[in-house]
Amino acid sequence: MSASLPPPHRIHIKRGRAVSMASGASDFLRANDKLAPLLPAIQRNLALQKDCETIFSSLFEYCEVMQVADGELVLGAANAAIATKLKQQCPKLQLQLQQRGWQINAIRIKVQVKRVIEKPLPVKQLSIPKTALQALSNLEKNIENNAQNADLRAALMRLLQRHSGTDN
Repeated sequence: MSASLPPPHRIHIKRGRAVSMASGASDFLRANDKLAPLLPAIQRNLALQKDCETIFSSLFEYCEVMQVADGELVLGAANAAIATKLKQQCPKLQLQLQQRGWQINAIRIKVQVKRVIEKPLPVKQLSIPKTALQALSNLEKNIENNAQNADLRAALMRLLQRHSGTDN
């Protein structure tokens, strides 16, 4: 039974059974009469994307095949810098794609700026031992109370208040 399952990266669990995501998408496209003509184009673009990634693996991390029509390949680049690097490599990419059997006569590049969702910075979970907190508290109490030390005293007080609930 396990021999008939697709590779693990292609498995999608749906209602308790394993289904290949690629076959699920193609089944959906075949079932919908209006979308069925898109299946060959999608499969061609995915195969072309895979070949491009094989040729320039690091560069194509930020690029995608957008369209292939009349021998012209349209690539989307994440930003202008990547588009420039890709443009420099176009002759080599075109030649290698032709050697792999693709009928590519021209390559055009479009900058496709996508909305970037920044990953939130991890919250630092700093834990200060009790002995260190006691030493900082003693420092704050014993430091001379003058204008020169005001910022240091305020910073020490904030630090002690922030870490007053820790149990180390």
